[in-house]
Amino acid sequence: MQAEQRVAKVLARAGLCSRRKAEKLILTGRVKVNGHTLTTPSSKITLKDIVSIDKTIRKIIPMPTRLWRYHKPRGLVVTHHDPQGRQTVFATLPAAFPRVVSIGRLDLTSEGLLLLTNNGSFARQLELPENRWVRRYRVRIHGKVDSLSLKRLSHKTVLNGVTYGPVHAELDSVQGSHAWLTVSLREGRNREIRRVMEACGWSVSRLIRIDYGPFQLGSLAERAVEEIPSKVLWAKCGGRSNHGLAKT
Repeated sequence: MQAEQRVAKVLARAGLCSRRKAEKLILTGRVKVNGHTLTTPSSKITLKDIVSIDKTIRKIIPMPTRLWRYHKPRGLVVTHHDPQGRQTVFATLPAAFPRVVSIGRLDLTSEGLLLLTNNGSFARQLELPENRWVRRYRVRIHGKVDSLSLKRLSHKTVLNGVTYGPVHAELDSVQGSHAWLTVSLREGRNREIRRVMEACGWSVSRLIRIDYGPFQLGSLAERAVEEIPSKVLWAKCGGRSNHGLAKT
């Protein structure tokens, strides 16, 4: 007997739509299961059930989990729909690209490695702090760098009531009033690096993510996207998730 799962999750894993869109379709009475109109997104189904959306029967075939590296440039937002009309990362992907979500985010002015996947549950699993995955960045700052400030970053920082975890920072080079640092952390909160740098009296002029766990930006060109082979994905992530990741 197949296990029951929430219908929105099943539709998303089949690549038919996002979970959020599936929930909206259900709430507006556009989804039927075995001929009965669903009224709540909490409904559960199996892969054997017959699902129709807007009176069209849809095949429920879970897609294997896939993962891509993407080199995000500055000026793009990591969202599917931006109310301010700014260009999004997802709008730059090839026309025939499958529906994907990002694993973590990079803000508007940050750049570098962004991981994309077709499995939302897998994305959330890899974002968990328990994974202890190191995120590594190249950071250009304005200000004088001293060893005491670098050492202070290695301890927890509390700013405006928010606690940020330890940050490991190494000085790479100094160019006049600017310096390049390599910064590593295991739990990246929103704008964390910029905020802890500002607390040290430094302003950030560039922030480039070069590693996310075992995956590297490498020589990937800006706006380029490259799929990680399934064997590599399994080898690096197979023990970390039970959300549809399987050898293919």
